[in-house]
Amino acid sequence: MKKLFIAFVLIAGFSFSSQAQEIADNALGLRLGDSDGFGAEISYQRALGGNNRLELDLGLRTGNDYDGFKLAGLYQWVWNIDGGFNWYAGAGGGLASYSYDNGRFNDENDTFVFAAGDIGIEYNFDIPLLISLDFRPEIGFGDYNNDDLDFDIALGLRYQF
Repeated sequence: MKKLFIAFVLIAGFSFSSQAQEIADNALGLRLGDSDGFGAEISYQRALGGNNRLELDLGLRTGNDYDGFKLAGLYQWVWNIDGGFNWYAGAGGGLASYSYDNGRFNDENDTFVFAAGDIGIEYNFDIPLLISLDFRPEIGFGDYNNDDLDFDIALGLRYQF
């Protein structure tokens, strides 16, 4: 039984490593979605290893009742599906700040931290273009955003270099 377990672990490890695909050292572009009033974010990805990377996103937004920014950082694991298709998952958090100006919160500011997860699928073209679709649940911890759970779905377009 012990030999069978060791053989299974070796075969599973080999199959995961044989599907590994190198990811680009750097990718810069836009993440276009809509949650929390942030429709577009500048997105940067940096490879940390063969299949791990760090993603940093900065969103700036002005609305009728508020102005704000959101900075998110996520550590991601990337797995190859087939050819240029990959899927990825990650976790991280960030910092956000809103300035409200409406009847409910008149001239109030709120700066808060949030925790985030990330899961998505991407396609790596033969040209230096990466397109992705991801789902990012976020939970905020602040005065007005206390335990506020938001779901963000976004399309990413990034130039790889």
